[in-house]
Amino acid sequence: MFAKTSTAVIFLFACSVLVYSGQTPVPKKIRVNGVDLHYVEKGSGEPLILIHGGVGDYRSWENQFEELAKKYRVISYSRRYSFPNNNPLDSRYRAVVTEADDLAALIKYLKLKKPSLLGLSYGAYAALVVAITHPGLVGSMVLAEPPILQLIRDTPDGEKIYQGFRSDLQPVADAFRQNDDRLAMTSFNRAMGRDFDKLPKPAAEAMMQNVLALKAINLSPEPFPAISKAKLRRLYIPTLILTGEHTMKINTLIDQELTRLLPNAKHVVVPNSGHALPRENPQFFNRLVLEFLSARK
Repeated sequence: MFAKTSTAVIFLFACSVLVYSGQTPVPKKIRVNGVDLHYVEKGSGEPLILIHGGVGDYRSWENQFEELAKKYRVISYSRRYSFPNNNPLDSRYRAVVTEADDLAALIKYLKLKKPSLLGLSYGAYAALVVAITHPGLVGSMVLAEPPILQLIRDTPDGEKIYQGFRSDLQPVADAFRQNDDRLAMTSFNRAMGRDFDKLPKPAAEAMMQNVLALKAINLSPEPFPAISKAKLRRLYIPTLILTGEHTMKINTLIDQELTRLLPNAKHVVVPNSGHALPRENPQFFNRLVLEFLSARK
């Protein structure tokens, strides 16, 4: 299913980590696939799992957690190398393939019956891989800009855009190879159009708490494996694909191609937002998610 790639780029576009301003549930911990995963949950009813982006963690869904928990049993977890997990890097780690295996294991461990998956960026990528590899585990999906880079390479101008983006992010990979995590994070933010040194201190500190997640993907031999278009065409799970109005062109192209391939997908552009659409336009984002999930009942 997955075509091997030698890309050593970082395509994570994660929104800044936000700390819950309200009363934060105490994280619980489970052990699956030889690693610890922390998560918080709230609400009752049908299960909904929130999967954060590259330098995020379970706290990244501040603007969604309470609102969605009014109608669903919401579970927000930290992927294996994100705060507050303390799992050592594993040479067997295969980026999104491993992340998807962890997510499938979490679903089984918690005995969730066909939960809906809401993922941002790399979290959306992992959600889609779970749906392909374990279709019986997933009820529906909301995917916000999954970085399936190779999906556009055979589209008009796709290869040029793909290669240009890889070049833009090369300094991030180089810094990790030099074991300079802060330089890597600085380079990552520069590529995303931000000055890391001028970010609010809490946001910068939260990002650095998750630098291992950024490093793990970069050091993986398969950071962004291709997904078979034939398998996507056969995936009938109801899916909502969300794209930020002002996101980078590569995100828009990926989402458009994914919408074209999936037989049961709806695509909506979220106005006044970029890649961090759950944070940048939370009211519109939440309304779309709730309307989609409600229609699935």
